[in-house]
Amino acid sequence: MALSKRELFQKRRMRVRNKLRKVNAGRVRLSVHRSSKNISVQLIDDTQGKTLASASSLEKDLGVVGKNNVEAATKVGAAIAERAKKAGIDEAYFDRGGFLFHGRVKALAEAAREGGLKI
Repeated sequence: MALSKRELFQKRRMRVRNKLRKVNAGRVRLSVHRSSKNISVQLIDDTQGKTLASASSLEKDLGVVGKNNVEAATKVGAAIAERAKKAGIDEAYFDRGGFLFHGRVKALAEAAREGGLKI
């Protein structure tokens, strides 16, 4: 039986995450979630199981509420880079989950790099 779209996404997400865990043990993870209307990102320390910093397009101070475009993703990426600096984090590995590295996900990653976060 053919796998559904959601099942394929879940398999892709686990495959990506398992590969990253093997290579980047001990580093902070920059995890991205993209929906049809918003994008959010978290810096997660997997050894402690805690979120160290986060940013989302739902935050009113970013000025992108209701926008689901590349511009909003760029602002969220810049915000997470700034918050990472405040938290003393200068390096993380990028966990795209099951999302393709294209469009909004790519714009977020590039903005975080430009903000000084080493990915």
